[in-house]
Amino acid sequence: MKLHHVRVYKSDENLARTDQLAWKIAEVAADPVAVTPEVTEMVINRIIDNAAVAAASITRAPAISARAQAETHPATPGSTVFGITKHASPEWAAWANGVAVRELDYHDTFLAAEYSHPGDNIPPILAVAQHAKKTGADLVRGIATGYEIQIDLVKAISLHAHKIDHVAHLGPSAAAGIGTLLGLPPEIIFQAVGQALHTTTATRQSRKGEISTWKAYAPAFAGKMAVESVDRAMRGQTSPTPIYEGEDGVIAWLLDGPDASYEVPLPEKGEPKRAILDSYTKEHSAEYQAQAWIDMARKLHNEHPEVNADRVKSIVIHTSHHTHYVIGSGANDPQKYDPTASRETLDHSVPYIFTVALQDGAWDHQTSYSPERAGRADTVKLWNKVTTEEDKEWTRRYHSNDPAEKAFGGSITITLDDGTVITDEIAVADAHPLGARPFARADYIRKFRTLAAPVLEEAEIERFLALVQRLPELTADELDGLNIVAKAGVLSDGPKGLF
Repeated sequence: MKLHHVRVYKSDENLARTDQLAWKIAEVAADPVAVTPEVTEMVINRIIDNAAVAAASITRAPAISARAQAETHPATPGSTVFGITKHASPEWAAWANGVAVRELDYHDTFLAAEYSHPGDNIPPILAVAQHAKKTGADLVRGIATGYEIQIDLVKAISLHAHKIDHVAHLGPSAAAGIGTLLGLPPEIIFQAVGQALHTTTATRQSRKGEISTWKAYAPAFAGKMAVESVDRAMRGQTSPTPIYEGEDGVIAWLLDGPDASYEVPLPEKGEPKRAILDSYTKEHSAEYQAQAWIDMARKLHNEHPEVNADRVKSIVIHTSHHTHYVIGSGANDPQKYDPTASRETLDHSVPYIFTVALQDGAWDHQTSYSPERAGRADTVKLWNKVTTEEDKEWTRRYHSNDPAEKAFGGSITITLDDGTVITDEIAVADAHPLGARPFARADYIRKFRTLAAPVLEEAEIERFLALVQRLPELTADELDGLNIVAKAGVLSDGPKGLF
């Protein structure tokens, strides 16, 4: 990997195009380096993972609405849309499928200077691959680039520190991945990356307070913009330049300001794109920082049955800055303790999530969020006794670049009414590569079978699994099969809008 120094330049400094971050991203995307076998295998895992969580969400309102919009934009050849057999224009298929993948907050993650769900790259890249009649091998290359660029940006540039949503790294990465897929030259990818970034910078209010359904749409919008940006760039249209480094650009006005500088890691020419191997998926449907706490709660449920709403005096979760201030009590969001809050809000409340997992000894992507479950009297009573505190050491480990010590958990102190104190700690979720039960191919398949069973026929489940595991050898005609079609009668018509 090579570190690229990135800073703000005044207009009269005339930063050369080839020295701009967007160009360097484009060069990485255009590099025809081969994809390694382990990366190919992980790409297959993540396509299975995306299909699993999409299956679980295609009957939910945001996915229904997005799918209805996509259906009003048919195209030939077009791209497949989760749940149905109709083809849509690739940008609208990316939109609908992106919402389905993101709705339950249940797919992969990478956390560093910024946060990300790099699996969000897959819907737009796959949609373009189907429409452009590319092969499975082409798709693997495109997805490897999308993961590489997003994860490299996430390692170097914080967006949330300036209340910019993390999808600002997704627009450029998806555009780069599409560029790789199509074999475009750096000149075109450069313009697409710039346009994608310019159109996908938005505030983090979508993840604050009363969280709305837009949380699922935000990454889908970034993917849709990436597809459109590539289309415009292929037609010769240009982008704001330099988009990152300009004195009126993203860094100067949206991020760390005119005196900012970053060291962005990117693969050197000829170096394989391996970043997908640094990411990790979710066993549970909740914000990633809650994954380890669900596992901890399940453990305590079995080991300490005396921990209940009547006996607990207080529960303090000692954790990282992010967990405390974004999904913990440090956010100062009263909605995180509101039993009538939306599902999107509850899955960003670690006090709620820990409480329910502790009481139930399990976690379910539907019933754990139901209004009946959230409103249970003993749950509300215990929930209000759970708080979080930042621990500097857990914050340090959260930001560590050493995979062996990077952590997303913390320690816990439970005080009972008789003065008994119970303590424990967990560094990473059980499903993490360094966790108690790291996810492997069999786990991805089991997750898909479990989530797909209520909405897909058994034959459809087996067809998809057999096809996706042959990904590198799939022909262009076979690529349409990387879709899931719901059982008859499962899907409802979407609401009417303008289209």
